[in-house]
Amino acid sequence: MKILIIGAGKMGSFFCDVLSGKHDVGVIDTDPRRLLFTYNCRRFGSFDEVDAFDPDMVINAATVKYTLDAFRAVLPHVADRCILSDIASVKTGLPEFYAGCGHPFVSTHPMFGPTFASLSNLASENAIIISEGDHLGKVFFKDIYSELGLHIEHYTFEEHDRTIAYSLSIPFASSLVFGACMKHQSAPGTTFKRHKQIADGLMGEDDYLLGEILFNPNTPQQLEKIREKLAELQDIVERRDTVGMGKFLARVRENLQ
Repeated sequence: MKILIIGAGKMGSFFCDVLSGKHDVGVIDTDPRRLLFTYNCRRFGSFDEVDAFDPDMVINAATVKYTLDAFRAVLPHVADRCILSDIASVKTGLPEFYAGCGHPFVSTHPMFGPTFASLSNLASENAIIISEGDHLGKVFFKDIYSELGLHIEHYTFEEHDRTIAYSLSIPFASSLVFGACMKHQSAPGTTFKRHKQIADGLMGEDDYLLGEILFNPNTPQQLEKIREKLAELQDIVERRDTVGMGKFLARVRENLQ
């Protein structure tokens, strides 16, 4: 299969490495310096060069801010049969785009962002395949993710957004609040250092991505849960309620099982 990957960042390069052994892979990026770090693939500096390549599938690995723009740029250069695919963590606008693009499509979300995951060992990581989409495209990504040892879930676009609001918005918001309250520590404890490492990694992400994840329509209700539990914990602490603290900690341990 001929596969065009848009974007030679960490995830684009990762998919290039994974796929280039079995497929004819081309990579395009607006920054030619990034293409220097791609191997065993064709390198394209402009979409006009894609015409002759005639890919069977496009994997859009552009940053979430430019996902739709990248699709619109490549459309005039691919055949109607070409499967369009994205790996975006934010699916805003994609269902509407796919509905009107005239191409078969498949949407997935590899839940192993390069900030924290080890891309060489993904056995404990997860991936989501959106149930709306082309059957062959879904089988293609299921095979890839299975070979990587990923746990796979199948969600609709709506279910995906609800899941992401919980699995990303809560830790993102918690880390942001931690960072907003942080002071320099001359002798930080182990727990503090681990939290700071997570916050540092999060702040290395693109600002637009962080904003779009938190702007998920399902996020406010998750933030409200944080407020409720923080208010409960604050009340227990202010009253020095030993019994209440024991019950609170027991519920936390139960939730973490």
